[in-house]
Amino acid sequence: MITADKEKKTIVLKGIGVSPGVVTGKAYLFDRLEAQISFYKLDDPSLVSKEIKRYRNALRESERQLQGVKNKLRHLEGVETLHILDVHITILKDKKFINQTLGHIKEMNVNAEWAVRMTIDKYREIFEKMEDEYLRGRFSDIQYVGQRILGNLAGKKRAPITEIGEGVIIIAADLSPADTAQMKIDKVLAFGTDIGGKTSHTAIVARSLEIPAVVGLESITRAVHTNDDIIIDGSAGLVIVNPDPEVLRRYEDKRKHFLDARQISLTDATLPAVTKDGFRVEIACNIEFVEEIPSAVIHGAEGIGLYRTEFIYINREQLPTEEEHLSFYRQVVGAAGLSWATIRTFDLGGDKFFSDPKLAKEMNPQMGLRAIRFCLKEIELFKIQLRAIIRASAYGKVRVLFPMISGLEEIREAKRIFYEVKEGLLAEGVRLGDRMEIGVMVEVPSAVVIADELAKEVDFFSIGTNDLIQYALAIDRINDRVTYLYEPLHPAVLRLIERVAKIGHEAGIKVAMCGEMAGDPSYTLILLGLGLDELSMNPLAIPRVKKIIRGSNMEEGKELLKKVMAFQLAVDIRQFVEGYMQERFPEEFPVNGQ
Repeated sequence: MITADKEKKTIVLKGIGVSPGVVTGKAYLFDRLEAQISFYKLDDPSLVSKEIKRYRNALRESERQLQGVKNKLRHLEGVETLHILDVHITILKDKKFINQTLGHIKEMNVNAEWAVRMTIDKYREIFEKMEDEYLRGRFSDIQYVGQRILGNLAGKKRAPITEIGEGVIIIAADLSPADTAQMKIDKVLAFGTDIGGKTSHTAIVARSLEIPAVVGLESITRAVHTNDDIIIDGSAGLVIVNPDPEVLRRYEDKRKHFLDARQISLTDATLPAVTKDGFRVEIACNIEFVEEIPSAVIHGAEGIGLYRTEFIYINREQLPTEEEHLSFYRQVVGAAGLSWATIRTFDLGGDKFFSDPKLAKEMNPQMGLRAIRFCLKEIELFKIQLRAIIRASAYGKVRVLFPMISGLEEIREAKRIFYEVKEGLLAEGVRLGDRMEIGVMVEVPSAVVIADELAKEVDFFSIGTNDLIQYALAIDRINDRVTYLYEPLHPAVLRLIERVAKIGHEAGIKVAMCGEMAGDPSYTLILLGLGLDELSMNPLAIPRVKKIIRGSNMEEGKELLKKVMAFQLAVDIRQFVEGYMQERFPEEFPVNGQ
């Protein structure tokens, strides 16, 4: 488990996911030789012949090195890697490539490094004009060969990846097949590169080695330093540098779900989650980036149950405009295959405001000026987001969700501002959709206590178990010393959820759950017994949860809940539930991984 450095700025980069998987780990910045190219004029004619000799020596050394790698890899199954190395050796011997570089040295009197760079740039121009995506991707071979020549001209040895320490994520301008083919899977977790595409050789090799990878990130080598905490999401094509602890924890969970999901068929993923006795649970997805939507649809999400909007605010010097907000929300609301989108207003403030409004540091930011508290203090900021959310209703069904509501004053003030903004838009003649539903996240114990009053104010509840458990049990869930106390099956937690569900249904409003607890199949029958109307989770968790619901009935869930509520200790509840689920669904919960 890695821990994030709160002093470092969080950066999100979007590229091309070429090899699926989710990995969290430490970055290792590999080979930045190209950024260190020197330039100097050859004032003395006698230096030209010496420079040509340097260049030819570098060509011979590069070929020798590649032949050596090729000999080492002959034992590998398949010919893809060896073919790629043959391509690189052919480029090294190509007369046009060689003569073009020699021409730069002779005619312009420049050093070999600069001449190689000029040749590479010329080839870049040619390849960028090609319409065929596959052919454009072949430029990476020329760029790699150039980098190897430059390395030998500089007299620097590339650090063998096999010697890199355990558990790192390789970050590079590009990675050659020779590099990736020599990776030891138990040492290298994933990689991210500045250049590349889905059809590049590096993408092909990464997929064959089952290494998660994101390419085409353009500036990752400038954004990352060795030993930075980093997340690679090869499925969504995202890289998060220096994530905060909460995001880090969520992606650790996503990684585990991905490993489980690889064993699950998606054939029935889009079927509805209906129990044998006809009770339907709406299944939604939690997302942080619009790039996650395709995965949500493929894995069977019916809608977006929680769109965390905080990441709209990062990677920027200026705060996002209303139009920038709207551009994101339109993509979520108008996504094909999804029936609705629940957009949570930003949970920023304390240590989570990425655009740095120069807020004072807080001793305990989790309970400080954040979420709805921050929104009600920075009302103009709040209104910008609300205008965009309400405008998005013209493109599909939108629900607005207010986080961290702890009292009636907060929800009433949030609603007042919401309707003020809506009336303003109508007065401007802006096209809006039908009535939008308003919900509150139930994640503070006080919200549970006054749930009967809150239910009169809103259209739905969404239980955020991540914070609810943390606040109810007084546990910092990212503090390694007390994480053993973080227990979703704690009797107090179950009673809190039961109360919210009961009160919500008595008031005639829907009750959803969007915390991590919703996506753990071990809890599915318990949540079924509680009668929750909607479960929103990581997309990778959806197929298993749906399968369990379809194989169960409502009465079974209620009976299990009744038995569970009779226990006094969390450890007894967990032991009982795990044993029950293993016996009831042996394929989903194999004993000892068998």
